[in-house]
Amino acid sequence: MVNSKLIEIAENGLHLVIEITEAQDVRLLHFGAGPLAAGAIAEQHKPGFRLLELQCSGEDRAEYHGRTHRASYPGLRMVYDGHKDIVTELGRKLEVGLLDPVTRLQAIQHFQFYQGVQMVRCWTELNNKGDAAAHVEYISSFALTGADKEGTLDRNDKMRLTLAHSGWQSELQWRTYSLPELGMSHLADRGSKRIALSNTGSWSAAELLPMGVLRNVESGTSLFWQIEHNGSWHCEMTDQYDQLTLLISGPTESDNHWWRKLEPGESFTSVPVAVGSTSGGVEAAVHQLTAYRRLIRRPNEDNELLRIIFNDYMNCLWGSPTTDKLLPLIDAAADVGCEYFCIDAGWYAPGEWWDGVGEWEPSAERFPEGIKYVLDYIRGKGMIPGLWLELEVMGINSPKLKETEDSWFFMRHGKRVKDRSRYQLDYRNPRVIEHADGVIARLVEQYGVGYIKMDYNINAGIGTETDADSFGDGLLQHNRAYLGWLDSIFARYPNLVIENCSSGGMRMDYAMLSRHSIQSTSDQENYVMYAAIAAASPAGLTPEQSAVWSYPLREGDDEEVIFNMVNALLLRVHQSGHLAELSPRRRELVKEALDYYKSIRGDIPQALPFWPLGLPDGQGEWVSFGLVCGGRRYLAVWRIAGEAEEVTLPIAELKGHTPAVSCAYPQEHHSSWKWDATTGTLTVKLPAGRTARLLELRL
Repeated sequence: MVNSKLIEIAENGLHLVIEITEAQDVRLLHFGAGPLAAGAIAEQHKPGFRLLELQCSGEDRAEYHGRTHRASYPGLRMVYDGHKDIVTELGRKLEVGLLDPVTRLQAIQHFQFYQGVQMVRCWTELNNKGDAAAHVEYISSFALTGADKEGTLDRNDKMRLTLAHSGWQSELQWRTYSLPELGMSHLADRGSKRIALSNTGSWSAAELLPMGVLRNVESGTSLFWQIEHNGSWHCEMTDQYDQLTLLISGPTESDNHWWRKLEPGESFTSVPVAVGSTSGGVEAAVHQLTAYRRLIRRPNEDNELLRIIFNDYMNCLWGSPTTDKLLPLIDAAADVGCEYFCIDAGWYAPGEWWDGVGEWEPSAERFPEGIKYVLDYIRGKGMIPGLWLELEVMGINSPKLKETEDSWFFMRHGKRVKDRSRYQLDYRNPRVIEHADGVIARLVEQYGVGYIKMDYNINAGIGTETDADSFGDGLLQHNRAYLGWLDSIFARYPNLVIENCSSGGMRMDYAMLSRHSIQSTSDQENYVMYAAIAAASPAGLTPEQSAVWSYPLREGDDEEVIFNMVNALLLRVHQSGHLAELSPRRRELVKEALDYYKSIRGDIPQALPFWPLGLPDGQGEWVSFGLVCGGRRYLAVWRIAGEAEEVTLPIAELKGHTPAVSCAYPQEHHSSWKWDATTGTLTVKLPAGRTARLLELRL
């Protein structure tokens, strides 16, 4: 470190060390929950600790890089170009400049800290200060080498990666792996193998949530991140200089069909990434993520009040509403205590509507008196009316198409992009914005709608060629334009609640969720399978944003109703089902649950999640998830399968204490429990079959 200088920051429990060498190379030596230990990095390894990776077309590559994005040019040529250490309204902010002396490309790496949270938001601003165009293939938002440097064990033995796999009706399937289990064994000081986590297309969570937790079981610390983007993104782990490297970015050329031509004087800003580190495992990481997500979210009344939503779709009207079907449902929903009533899909067409959507005018056949009659009826029952929309698409048989042209839509190879009989609208087009604004204005200002379920049931693929340097560039521009449109709608109608739904949870990301107050977690139709999804959801988003269906079945029994209700009671209740056709006893169980929810929902926006049995993966015979708020713990327990009558739930932080334990729902619970203060464990016995209970533990 002779003739080097250091930028050292200790902020909110995070420690960051950047070295600027005598040759003006910039190295991120450390990002972690503790200080950089003396001698933790061998001098010969430090060249691999680059702050930034940047690859341009026509430039060389170094080392045995394979498909990884390390050892990039002009990234390797970039030198120190000053830094700023300032304070913003959010907290401390570090900006580090780098400059390529050949191309005159300048990069500014941003680290925005947040008061009281062990996370920073990172992004890279790229400015072309040269006199020739730059052709960008890859730019990192966060690059960290030495993610495994703490401790003495080999990374094969001490590093664990936790990911949330996702799919339609199978969201939030958490799994934890060693690196060799993912095919990256530590056999050399540098290799070409990578663990690639990527999404291509307009569903940001189609296969994986854009987040992860990397835990060092030896040091007991975790590094965690979320990519805050509603389109294509890329993350990879590789090794170099005998160190584990983590690279996080938005879309890339080789992975996501993104390429950008940057003319002299032009700038580009990468996709933001939030990164943190803490002592502890996944649960500790989720606590930091939860606090951070609440800080960056648009302030809104919905996440404070947590009003109960009834939606007529799931295991109910299935997208075929009429006045006659809705009126008894509205009466029943009001009777059990719902506060929003959302009419789901189908309100705009007399019959099959899938490929004809786009005008969003109500069907006279379904609503002979007019849809406003039904919406006013909802309001007359003391509930706020809502409607379903899918404003990012237009059906291939939509009457609205006669008013459009190709510029409205995604285009590839001269053809409109089509998926599931819908065209993808391009929100960079002012006429598309005008169309979308008009639909929202009509629903809110003429119909009096206060809730919109905004669905999105296609994946537009790699992007569009219209006014773009690459397909992925067109997609990224559209993604950002759509977010800008959302911002304008919330500014215009600050009390309007818009649910984020993409065939359930296919776009569960914090570009969207920093704006939307509520997220559909799944389209899962089986209430038993939904339990694990619901219990796992607070690791992916805040509990108060996590909308979970509860849909008691006409043919079910009491335990089925109770199970359904427990699925949602610690999150955001998305009530459905044929309530008007339930027996009085079973409908009373719904009302009992919703009355209880109203008594505790004030705690949910401040609560933190915990999982006595670990994060559910959809495979266990028992599932448990809880929320802690001060001295109160709300604990849901589900018996999914198997013959075991009871389960033992470790709650280590209560070891040595004697909390008061009660069954909060249902009151007639036919269950039992035993608390062991010496071990900090709660043993719960539930009735046979698929059963669930909600317990309270109070100190």
